[in-house]
Amino acid sequence: MSNSFPFNNMRVRFAGETDIGKTHAENEDSIYLPEMMPLGIVADGMGGAAAGEVASKLTVTIISDFFKKTSEGWHPIWPLHMDPLKYNIFRMESAITLANARVHRQSKDDASCKNMGTTVVTIFFENSYCILSHVGDSRVYRIRKDGLELMLEDHSYVNEIARMRHITREEAAAIGTKTNVVTRVIGPNPQIRPDTTVVYPQEDDLFILCSDGLNDMISDEQIFQIGTETEDLDEMCEKMIAAANEAGGEDNITVIAVRIEKEE
Repeated sequence: MSNSFPFNNMRVRFAGETDIGKTHAENEDSIYLPEMMPLGIVADGMGGAAAGEVASKLTVTIISDFFKKTSEGWHPIWPLHMDPLKYNIFRMESAITLANARVHRQSKDDASCKNMGTTVVTIFFENSYCILSHVGDSRVYRIRKDGLELMLEDHSYVNEIARMRHITREEAAAIGTKTNVVTRVIGPNPQIRPDTTVVYPQEDDLFILCSDGLNDMISDEQIFQIGTETEDLDEMCEKMIAAANEAGGEDNITVIAVRIEKEE
């Protein structure tokens, strides 16, 4: 069931769902839907046995717990003063950095978690802006009436090739580039650098956070079509997951839909 929060004289509404897909025995994706604050997280785990599930759950838990603690007046930079926007960027990137350190440590200390890792993509709303941050190839799109926009670039081998050769991701994939190799991920290395951007949402903006089990199975055009033709956010997530499964469901599928709505 969707949940909403006040945002800049409007409301921001969240809904989300995760699904095992058609070919996997376990769901290694993890999802966080907001309870007390407008924060959403999608993580796509990887690793032997159930280690991917451990990595994604640990990452989601650490990031959400960090945001809860820092919303209760705990300021790690006290007594310094920081602009509120810069402080919230600091919170987001610190939370992801902390998650990486914890996942990395557990992968070293626990033999069953060796080489585990996870992608992560996050969204957080405050004042008149939202902060988007990610590591890996889980995505965040923004849908407006005039089209769909990928808000952060994949940390993937195919994307690196596309950027170096000045070609599209589709062209890079078509020449045989491995499309499933992630170049930056939570866990394997002791340090990680998330990519972060700040946007100023407008009424009716729709943000879609997803694991690659969605966008590897259905096109951006299909995501846009479902997003613009479906009013109810819960139904929207269900339709996107159903479409990915109908296309083969070759991976776990997780979707969060976030819409800016008029205050009623």
